[in-house]
Amino acid sequence: MRDRSNTVKGAGPSNLLFDTWLTARAAIALLDDALAGTGLDAEDFAVYSVLRQAGEISPGELARWMSTPATTVSSYVKRLVARGHVQQVPHPKDRRSYRITLTEAGQDAHATAGRHFLPALAAVEAALPQPTTDVQQALQNLHTAIAAASGRAL
Repeated sequence: MRDRSNTVKGAGPSNLLFDTWLTARAAIALLDDALAGTGLDAEDFAVYSVLRQAGEISPGELARWMSTPATTVSSYVKRLVARGHVQQVPHPKDRRSYRITLTEAGQDAHATAGRHFLPALAAVEAALPQPTTDVQQALQNLHTAIAAASGRAL
C-alpha cells in the first residue's frame, strides 16, 4: 500500500485549499484501492452513483456536477457507452440533446463496486473524531464557498 501521509518535510503552514486538494487525493486513492478488481475506479463509482440516484441526467447536468467541461463529459460518456454501462436516451424536450442512464450492466457493476466501497466508507466514518453529519455539513459549506469563489452555482 502506498504511503498517503500529507506531511512533507520542510513544508510550511498549509492552507484550506491545499488541505482540500490533499484530502480529495487521499480519498480517491483509498477508493481506487478499495474498488480494485471491480472494473470501476473512484471517479467511475461516483458518476455511476449519481446516475443511479438521478435515473437520467443530461450531459450538461453531469458536467456541472463533476465541475468539468462538457467536452470531458462527452468523452467520458463515450467510454461508458462502449463498456455497455450507460445508454443515451433522447431528451424529451430538446431533440438536440440526450439524457444518460445506467444500463442493467452498469447497475450491476455499480452494485458490485458498492460492496467494495462500503467497508472503506465504514472505516473512514469510524475514524472520524466527530459525527459524520457534522463533517458532511462542513464539507457542504466548503463546497458552497468554493463554488461562490469560482463564480459557479451549485
